[in-house]
Amino acid sequence: MTQQNEEMTITEHLSELRKRLIYVLSVFVLGLVAGFFVADPVYRYLTKAESAQGFVLHAFSFWDGIGIYMKIAGLFSLIITLPFTVFQIWKFVSPGLRPRERKATLKYVPYVFLLFLVGLAFAYYVVFPMALAFTSTITEKMGLVETYGMKQYFSFLFGIVLPVSLLFELPLLIMFLTGLRILNPIRLRKMRRVAYFVLIFIAVVVTPPDFISDLLVMIPLLLLYEISVFLSAIVYRKQLAADEAAESRYVRAKNEQSAG
Repeated sequence: MTQQNEEMTITEHLSELRKRLIYVLSVFVLGLVAGFFVADPVYRYLTKAESAQGFVLHAFSFWDGIGIYMKIAGLFSLIITLPFTVFQIWKFVSPGLRPRERKATLKYVPYVFLLFLVGLAFAYYVVFPMALAFTSTITEKMGLVETYGMKQYFSFLFGIVLPVSLLFELPLLIMFLTGLRILNPIRLRKMRRVAYFVLIFIAVVVTPPDFISDLLVMIPLLLLYEISVFLSAIVYRKQLAADEAAESRYVRAKNEQSAG
């Protein structure tokens, strides 16, 4: 009977997970539809930006224009869906949390949107112009004429902007996982070398192969990790204090029951 109950519990969990995934997918699709309405003004803004001046973008296939609109709509939908996805994850795991932990982890959800926008701005206004300037310099030194398709230009743009934007969610993700007691500052400090290696590797990959560009991206990413460790320590200390207070109440109640 116990095994049957456990199987029913697993089935219920899978059903709940399926429901959350359907919610997320539905919001993403709605965001995608809304994204098509903002795709044109976003496209015009991106092509009129200073970084795009001097380039004459070409369409090399009939689907290039539609493909760019779809990428812009997809990015817009991702921005809208990201905080909702985190909220659905919280809804899925919240039944296993204490009331204090539910309240503590829920407050992270609104900041998902804010941090992604900060990362988006940093990637577009700092990292992307550096990468574009570097590649243009190399092309000019080789005596080549820059003739780009709009697909190649925007693929290059999104290939830099999206990963860097997602990396800016690192402090929030670590705080969230600390709130769920999956991570703690002790573990994060032990894995600092590995984390530094991964972040430096990412910085080198998404930036032009020169030291200044790597450094301008590397330093913020390493600072993000250290900020994440600091914030994790704050959450962890609050957890320890709450556990100690709960244990004290339990011991006091048990002593009073024994005395009575």
